[in-house]
Amino acid sequence: MLRLDKIVLREISLPLKEPFRISSGVETVRRILLLEIFDHDGAHVWAECVAGAFPNYTSETIDTAWLALREWLAPRLLGHTVDHAADVHARLATNIRGHAMAKAALEMGAWALEAVQLGRPLSRHLGGDRTGLRSAVPTGISLGLQTTPHALVERAQAAVAAGYQKVKLKIEPGRDVAFVEAVRAAVGPDIELMADANAAYTLEDPAHHAALQALDAFDLLMLEQPLGADDLLALATLQAELKTSLCLDESITDRSRAKAMLALQSGRIINIKPGRVGGFTESLAIHDLCAAAVPRVPVWCGGMLESGIGRAYNVALASLPNFSLPGDLSPSARYWARDVVTPAWTMNADGLVPVPTTAPGLGVEIDRDFIDSITTRLEVVSKRCSGVAVA
Repeated sequence: MLRLDKIVLREISLPLKEPFRISSGVETVRRILLLEIFDHDGAHVWAECVAGAFPNYTSETIDTAWLALREWLAPRLLGHTVDHAADVHARLATNIRGHAMAKAALEMGAWALEAVQLGRPLSRHLGGDRTGLRSAVPTGISLGLQTTPHALVERAQAAVAAGYQKVKLKIEPGRDVAFVEAVRAAVGPDIELMADANAAYTLEDPAHHAALQALDAFDLLMLEQPLGADDLLALATLQAELKTSLCLDESITDRSRAKAMLALQSGRIINIKPGRVGGFTESLAIHDLCAAAVPRVPVWCGGMLESGIGRAYNVALASLPNFSLPGDLSPSARYWARDVVTPAWTMNADGLVPVPTTAPGLGVEIDRDFIDSITTRLEVVSKRCSGVAVA
């Protein structure tokens, strides 16, 4: 049983070790919204909202999420009793449209809080009585857009040498076929290689269409979200033309969109980002839907440049059995000179990230002193009062 007493909203500024560029923008410093959630019995957990600073991936931003959490979502839970964390999704969804990432931060935090109360690791709490749960999960790496094929080749070769089990190449029109061709030639035919367009192409442009067809020659594990998020019919047309499996990311906002993908045959793989779909309840539903499909639809866990706190939630989810492809679960050192958790997330030489399976909750310690030092905004929301402070 959950009865939240207080939620602390906190923005931190965490510099990336190098700029990360995709087709819709570039980030050098990550503005991250963290939540500290307190139950009336004294238990508390940290959670993370994955919304970015600019509405280029979805319509949400860190600032819209902050407003939604303070004004509409937190009041739905503060001072009210919820029997199970699985009930939080419906409570937050009723008569509040959108704001999936804001909802997910609170909903996933409720799952972690319940795990702490029950003395369970989050991964085992999510998995329940499922078989096939893992103590380590395979990870891939996501390589941002580069200025030349040679620069991308160098990064891909370094990733292969480090042990990553999948290499994802960000692409956009003009930086696609030659770049992927160069990497495939450099790493050889046995490396799991994929391309991610972040919805940068359209079939209405003949050059775009030709480039997507040309990528079919490179034996890719998948081609992720080549077309717009709402363009399921055009994605079905493209999938029928290609032998390469399309993977949908931005298109899958909930279980109903996943059902539509399956019915239209708009893709063969789903990237589940729990923040994008509103939290764990929808993530589990999509996972189960894909596992039961005939043929089975594999899923994997995507990343949103999370800190180590957000990474803990993704790793727990990725331990479920139908997460059969390597996720974007890179170790802390991939992005951050210093992460906000201890120990930092690591990857072994075989490209495996350990799943915490003993300590209750997230399974990592929070570096509060470091978080305090990089906090730029803080607000306490409770059932009694709220107040704002700026660092």
